[in-house]
Amino acid sequence: MSILINKNSKIVVQGITGRSGLFHTRQCREYGSRIVAGVTPGRGGNHVDGIPVFNTVEEAVRCTAADVSMIFVPPPAAADAILEAADAGISLAVCITEGIPLRDMVLARRILEGKSMRLVGPNSPGVITPGECKAGIMPGYIHRPGRVGVVSRSGTLTYEAVKQLSDVGLGQSTCVGIGGDPIVGMGFIDCLELFNNDPDTDGVFMIGEIGGSAEEKAAEWIRDNMRKPVAAFIAGVTAPSGRRMGHAGAIITGGRGRAEEKIRTLAECGVTVASSPTRMGEAMGEALK
Repeated sequence: MSILINKNSKIVVQGITGRSGLFHTRQCREYGSRIVAGVTPGRGGNHVDGIPVFNTVEEAVRCTAADVSMIFVPPPAAADAILEAADAGISLAVCITEGIPLRDMVLARRILEGKSMRLVGPNSPGVITPGECKAGIMPGYIHRPGRVGVVSRSGTLTYEAVKQLSDVGLGQSTCVGIGGDPIVGMGFIDCLELFNNDPDTDGVFMIGEIGGSAEEKAAEWIRDNMRKPVAAFIAGVTAPSGRRMGHAGAIITGGRGRAEEKIRTLAECGVTVASSPTRMGEAMGEALK
């Protein structure tokens, strides 16, 4: 069992004919993902590397039974692309696009509250179930099938954590990059709940960063609900107030969202916190003991 995606997932790529969309579509297909369709308005009826292209997501779903969307649509139209996927009956949308206008995401998030579709991102590296399927831009070769779930706000730190886990013999069940924007779809708690109920996940590694209060809320949820060990790393200990670190959502404002507060809360709630980014794999090993 895996969460969100598996070898049977059928993926449609919105924005497949763009340079980034096409490159990562090829990478996902080489990994073993089932890419069944692409969508680019005005390009319907064409094929890209043998993949049929449709004008709308609705048409792609009707013709191919796609159930997952990977979105590479440029920022001005990306929120509409997310909503189009939801209206077409897609069960999971993974939005890679970075820089979607905040107002667009506020409106899209409100509309999605009435939909059944799960959204990962935007500004996400994607989702991967090692050895089965990936929908995203992460390097597949560093992942190993196993029983540790990974959920992260950071893309590059996710790759580092996964490499460390793999190096110490801790394969991953599923890795989810929830995205670094201020407004995203699935959050830490959504993913933790799925991992908590997954019989093939024994523990979870969580990567947070400065800004907001998502990590503190996740820590309290872990304390009250989590039945499996959790380890974590929080990036941005030395980040100054008012300066953005990497992601639009990684900014300390009004003295809130500091890494020290997040680390303290996680530790108080029973989470094993890595003291540096070089000890993430070690911390997960300690938590599992």
